[in-house]
Amino acid sequence: MKQSFLIMALLFSAFIQTSFAQEAETPVQEKFTAHNKGKFYFYWGGNRGSFTKSDIHFTGNGYDFTLHDVEARDKPKGWHVDYVNPGRMTIPQTNFRMGYFINDKYNISIGVDHMKYVMFQDRVVNYSGNYPNRGTYGEVIAPNQVLLTEAFLTFEHTDGLNYINTEFSRVDDISSKIFKTWNSDKIQINLTEGLGAGILYPKSNTKLLGKQRYDDFHIAGYGVSAKAGLNFTFFKHYFMQTELKGGYINMNDIRTTHDPVDRASQHFWFLERVISFGGIFQI
Repeated sequence: MKQSFLIMALLFSAFIQTSFAQEAETPVQEKFTAHNKGKFYFYWGGNRGSFTKSDIHFTGNGYDFTLHDVEARDKPKGWHVDYVNPGRMTIPQTNFRMGYFINDKYNISIGVDHMKYVMFQDRVVNYSGNYPNRGTYGEVIAPNQVLLTEAFLTFEHTDGLNYINTEFSRVDDISSKIFKTWNSDKIQINLTEGLGAGILYPKSNTKLLGKQRYDDFHIAGYGVSAKAGLNFTFFKHYFMQTELKGGYINMNDIRTTHDPVDRASQHFWFLERVISFGGIFQI
């Protein structure tokens, strides 16, 4: 009897030790959101833009003049079905980006900021230089001032002020740091910052000094930018992202008419407010 009890005790002890050993060897499954390395993401959204005043320099056959401190605005469409209509998605002010995480914190991406830039008409600005047929466009106000009439000048980058750029960004999960028991696989809040640079490929809509309207794509210059924002990721794969993005644009080669000799140049600072929606997946 004692031998049977001893055998059962030894077997039970061995079973308990094996169970605990197996439990210790079984790793705790990490959350999908715990690491980002190797993940691919993309997003699509919209923006509102603001621009500083700029001097616009026009040159061509028989003229060379500069308009000083010209003001411009964006051309928003508001909440509209065109943002998700495949045939009309490029009409509103939009942002597209896709990127790849090279490690848990940093990612590289490429995207297009499709802004719109519209010069205010019927504003009085200072000018310097010369152009032909002065005073025949209803523009003359004073010896060094002109009124920006439509007959004198219309000037837009409305299809658009396309900033094609590469970004290097950092992402930090702030929700798990603030709330230690937070389940980031359900909702994760991330802080993101980044630096970018790229080219300007606007489709400029211009009409200058009574010449035929010009409206075509052209590589016009370069831009640099910085951004900061919040990313809200839901159920591991889907997110909404809000950003403030600002930068400098220098367009030293803007086409203004069908004559390739006619050119303009300008530089200014910009600020975007962006809301976008996207997905993130392991590849």
